[in-house]
Amino acid sequence: MSGKDVAGPNPYPAEFREDVVRVARNCGPSVTIEQVAADFGVHAMTLWKWMRRADIDDGTKTGTNSQESAELREARRRIKLLKQENEVLRRAAA
Repeated sequence: MSGKDVAGPNPYPAEFREDVVRVARNCGPSVTIEQVAADFGVHAMTLWKWMRRADIDDGTKTGTNSQESAELREARRRIKLLKQENEVLRRAAA
């Protein structure tokens, strides 16, 4: 990955998210995800989402990985821009 956060705007740095996911994956059976999330000051649902994203990025689960998601967002942004440009040209030609 590049230095840019491909997952989109997020208040937590990628390194922090990776560390929290690593701790959550390596905690013993007596420690819940909710406890890990509370220890790091994040909401449990946020940690579950980070873990799901990490599983997809690692190839453990199927889905669109972070790189593909970023490419898809960029493609959609570009399509929207091209449609707007096309509309301007269509109006100018009329």
